[in-house]
Amino acid sequence: MVKLQENVVSCVHTATQFAAAEALNGTQEYFEAMILKYVARRKLLVEGLNKIDKISSIEPLGAFYAFANITGTGLSSVDFAEKLLDEKQVVVVPGSGFGSAGEGFVRLSYATAEANITEGLKRIEEFVCGL
Repeated sequence: MVKLQENVVSCVHTATQFAAAEALNGTQEYFEAMILKYVARRKLLVEGLNKIDKISSIEPLGAFYAFANITGTGLSSVDFAEKLLDEKQVVVVPGSGFGSAGEGFVRLSYATAEANITEGLKRIEEFVCGL
């Protein structure tokens, strides 16, 4: 198991290496299209979060995550995440998992379809309004 685990975790499979080389050296047209999609998704998520009472977010500069301030809800980041999951089936990551400075925040991903982001925002708003 140790040999298998080492090769699965630390060694990049040959097919993956060829795929990475093609992604870097091949056409970049899809890359530009995906950037535009992520920009639109980021805008949808951040603007949607800022419309929800007791929640705010600034526009992230990298990756595809937003870090939302939930201190206005009065819940800890863990309580917020657990209750949101239980009541509305929306998954967010408690900010406390990123260190003590992350308490009062939750992390949300916008690496999904715009319809999923819209539905998630609707459920988050319903959750917060019910607090």
